[in-house]
Amino acid sequence: MKRRVRFSLPVTVVVLAIIYIYFSTIFVFIDGWFGLMSSPGILNAVVFTAVAFMSIFSYAVAILTDAGRVPSTFMPDIEDSSNPVHEIKRKGGDLRYCQKCSHFKPPRAHHCRVCKRCVLRMDHHCIWISNCVGHANYKVFFGLVVYAVIACIYSLWVDTNRESLQLHFPRVSPCLNFQVLLVGSLTVDPQKDELQSGDSFRTIYVISGLLLVPLSVALGVLLGWHVYLILQNKTTIEFHEGVRAMWLAEKEGHVYKHPYDVGAYENLTTVLGPSISCWVCPTSGHIGSGLRFRTAYDGMSSASV
Repeated sequence: MKRRVRFSLPVTVVVLAIIYIYFSTIFVFIDGWFGLMSSPGILNAVVFTAVAFMSIFSYAVAILTDAGRVPSTFMPDIEDSSNPVHEIKRKGGDLRYCQKCSHFKPPRAHHCRVCKRCVLRMDHHCIWISNCVGHANYKVFFGLVVYAVIACIYSLWVDTNRESLQLHFPRVSPCLNFQVLLVGSLTVDPQKDELQSGDSFRTIYVISGLLLVPLSVALGVLLGWHVYLILQNKTTIEFHEGVRAMWLAEKEGHVYKHPYDVGAYENLTTVLGPSISCWVCPTSGHIGSGLRFRTAYDGMSSASV
């Protein structure tokens, strides 16, 4: 389901950063190291362009795809024996009802204060895509993070290992290339550096390094976090709720188990798709309606969580 897109400053910043990183990587880093007319240069340019394209495409789909709306006609069926889990309120034990939207909330749905509506299987609201991350676009969002991490690391690797750096600092270990790049690019005299075309290139190297390093670290941490969530079949909201539920269970002498955790591989296929070959595609045709989810209690007696 498509959604209307409004102007967003964070999205504009991301788009400008993507454009800057792409053109600096292709026309400065790769061209300066291999040369775009050489076979290695063409190969690296094609590979990076493919990764950048998948990042941009996933980013556009994540922005344009509605995270998932609760149907106005939704009504929980507590008599349905095939649905053993019915989420209830923390206080009172009633079925979850959204006072702001004036309808019942399906399992794993939550109200977003920014979007001002309930979102199916809501993970969080992301300002960088100006959209909620939920049932319909979670896989696309995860793919976006994966491709963005690959693109940032690729660009950073080309930046810090270009031939001119190795000629000036042949004894520097690869793990110190970035520190040497920043210091060296600020101290080397452009008139003595035959491999530098001027101060503009030197500025591009420094700005790119300062942009790519924190981006790679932040996106890498975000990727690791969502890999953990997928393996547990949790959302960010459910993780925080689970911490409290685990504390309450231990206080009462019970063992808490996340009801939607059906095993690591099954959790992966539930989120990313039944076939490994489709994991890399930003599609979500396998996700279903988002009103019911497979649980660890399927086939067992009815229970309330």
